[in-house]
Amino acid sequence: MAEVSLTLRTVARNVRAARARAGLSLEQLSVRAQVSKGALVGLENAQGNPNLGTLVRLADALGLAVSDLVDEPRQGRVQIVDGAAAAPLWTGEGGGWARLVLTTPGPAQVELWHWRLHPGEVYESHPHPAGVTETLTVTAGRMVLEVGGVGHPLVAGASATFGADVGHAYRGAGDGPCDLIMTVHLPPATP
Repeated sequence: MAEVSLTLRTVARNVRAARARAGLSLEQLSVRAQVSKGALVGLENAQGNPNLGTLVRLADALGLAVSDLVDEPRQGRVQIVDGAAAAPLWTGEGGGWARLVLTTPGPAQVELWHWRLHPGEVYESHPHPAGVTETLTVTAGRMVLEVGGVGHPLVAGASATFGADVGHAYRGAGDGPCDLIMTVHLPPATP
């Protein structure tokens, strides 16, 4: 519980600071991110429980990586992360999860995610801004990648990449869990 509280305070501080840097009012960010103003006020006051979709919409609206909202500022040249220690940012009804393991620094950031989907679990994502590309590799099990309403079955060892500016979803398939590594390639930040 203390970890959730600490993460929520970090998100609150980071969203407030990013909104200020962007020169956006609460109302402007609310409209841009399609997040209610009340939820945004609560989030900036470290109240509530934002889901992954909300964090992605806020990051997209602010031109940031999700990790820019949930992580403490980086220290040093080398970043080492114990992937199992990364808190899940999404949990599925069947016990699946998604963990944001790390984000590369620099103007064109790359987020590294580790996902587990159980059969029938699905995560639906809204379209990201133009220029965002996702790449995934299935390391165990089977899944269906849906992009723009079209399903693409993937099995262990298969990789896929796509422009993520359309609706897309990850669906667990087969008889057991599906593990995958996903990267989200963000376009270079504009000044």
